[in-house]
Amino acid sequence: MALLPVADALALVLRDAVPLPAEAAPLAEAHGRVLADDLAALRTQPPADVSAMDGYAVRSQDVAQTPATLKLVGEVAAGRPFNGTVGIGEAARIFTGGVMPVGADTVVIQEHTSREADRVVVGKPTGRGRNVRPKGLDFAAGAVLLSRGRRLSERDLALAAAMNHPTVPVHRRPKLAVLATGDELVMPGSNPRPGEIVYSNGYATIAMARREGCEIVDLGIAPDRLPETIAAVRRASLSGADILATSGGASVGDYDLVQQALAGEGLALSFWKIAMRPGRPMLHGRLGEMHVLGLPGNPVSAYVCAFLFLAPLIRRLAGRLDVERIPESAVLGCDLPENDERADYLRAILAPGPDGGLLATPLPVQDSSMLAPLAKADCLLIREPHAPPAGAGSPCTILKLGL
Repeated sequence: MALLPVADALALVLRDAVPLPAEAAPLAEAHGRVLADDLAALRTQPPADVSAMDGYAVRSQDVAQTPATLKLVGEVAAGRPFNGTVGIGEAARIFTGGVMPVGADTVVIQEHTSREADRVVVGKPTGRGRNVRPKGLDFAAGAVLLSRGRRLSERDLALAAAMNHPTVPVHRRPKLAVLATGDELVMPGSNPRPGEIVYSNGYATIAMARREGCEIVDLGIAPDRLPETIAAVRRASLSGADILATSGGASVGDYDLVQQALAGEGLALSFWKIAMRPGRPMLHGRLGEMHVLGLPGNPVSAYVCAFLFLAPLIRRLAGRLDVERIPESAVLGCDLPENDERADYLRAILAPGPDGGLLATPLPVQDSSMLAPLAKADCLLIREPHAPPAGAGSPCTILKLGL
């Protein structure tokens, strides 16, 4: 297959991806989930006129001129309404959140009063409606306050609770199966023998997927043998994974067996090889209902491809509306030569620019095996295919990294 432009590759990855079915999630488990339907209030908040301050509920006519002496006829606390009526020349002691008693239309704060047995002396006039939160001030029953497609924040959960929803309808979390391949890979903490390297790709991929709200099935490392690779792919299918992300082995070398294993299991391949650097040898397809992304083996290539393609796919399946990464503008911190036919995603650091904007400076070595520069980078600086030379101070486009 010919090299595919990045935008076309992303369109193919997302083309058949639809939000996963809805389920009812308890509020305590709904943070970061995406609403599958509009959420309307089941009650009015507050459900009645209530006091906003500690003081005395009175008739505003009785305190239009002060000092005014009123008879204390009752007490109102939050959750304990006063069943009587405040009549002419009367007052009820009231605390914040207490329901306004019948007859009263204002609250005199306690700082403006003095108490003498069952008499209250009001020392300052208070107009009608002062220090009162009217019924429905926050919201009314039936009002749609949280819309379909919204990713629920902690503030949204507080609102949903106040709306009297113990559960919320959210899209099911996507399930991602992660598989690494390669005889050369050993786990962190090992003592690598000659020719072996410490496995790192999956840790970044899994962390990114969890941050996007995924459930994870870690299939570990498969050796460079076709039966074991096929068995791992089958375990991914049997796990009910919505996505299988492999790392390494997606090329066409003698020991690159992922494509062969996937094809043998019935993969419908949509593309292989993208016009980008790093990340050229990435594949995508469908294995039944399971989306498959074959990430490159080089760790930086695997991360960049996961950042550009896997995260948006997870977001789409989770029902999010903000699927694609949002580019931002910056200026170059150094000169760059012209680019070739592949889009470059340069690891760069950010600093304040002279005009208050962002200054993006690519790290000096961009080898796709180097994790130290990747960890240091703040962004990916995008160089389009065949971009002409660009001098320091020229405008550029970046995608921010980080949490």
